[in-house]
Amino acid sequence: MQKELEIAIQAAKEAGEIAMGYYQGSYNVREKSPNNPVTTADLMTNQRIREIIYHTFPDDGWLSEETEDSPDRLAKSRVWVVDPIDGTEEFIAGTPEFAISIALVVEGTPVIGVLHNPATAELFYAYAGGGAFCNGTPIYSSSCRCLKQASMLVSQTEHRKGLLAGLIPLVAEIQYIGSVTYKLARLAAGAGDLYVTVRPKNEWDFCAGDLILCEAGGVLWDKAGQIISYNKKRVKQPTGLFAGNPTLVKQILHCYSSTPVYV
Repeated sequence: MQKELEIAIQAAKEAGEIAMGYYQGSYNVREKSPNNPVTTADLMTNQRIREIIYHTFPDDGWLSEETEDSPDRLAKSRVWVVDPIDGTEEFIAGTPEFAISIALVVEGTPVIGVLHNPATAELFYAYAGGGAFCNGTPIYSSSCRCLKQASMLVSQTEHRKGLLAGLIPLVAEIQYIGSVTYKLARLAAGAGDLYVTVRPKNEWDFCAGDLILCEAGGVLWDKAGQIISYNKKRVKQPTGLFAGNPTLVKQILHCYSSTPVYV
């Protein structure tokens, strides 16, 4: 998988250069759906990533937030799962909490994961069985084992709407960070202990981050405590995500399943 990793990193870097050409500048923005914007930067980065990957791997499948989905991918054993800019709202706001996300899935399991935040010059990557890295340095998830001492990464929107009200009192602190995939990258680097979202997410939001976190020693599970399978017909994960080191995730899942508001 060395070639695949090299190509994914190349694509992420070139997409990052394109994105930074628009960042904090002028570009077109439209709403695909309520609270779901897309910018010129999203479309141009998506185009470049696809060009680079398809030049080398023309027979692979493709699933991207900014490309119309095709059922053809379901017959492919290898599928690239891409979010050209995860955290578009943060990108628009000029907040450096977004990332380019590229993953290669083989038979439903991510084997390559690359996340690039060009605004902070962070390049996270992993391949199955090879560990996780940021800018070439190995990274490891948190070793915290006690919820009362844990720092939980959350969406400001979910917190504001009270969706995490039953869980937030259980941890020591919360950190607001935009972008699902960037939260997972920060977890993988040990910059937080937990991430919980109870809102549905799409595969491209977390696929690359899943592998990077797991290779750093963490886990990403659904509310049943199961790993996620990818390249499904329905790309939305409806039951939320629970991520961090296994000990903490088991604890927070137990609390979640026994909290009346969530049952």
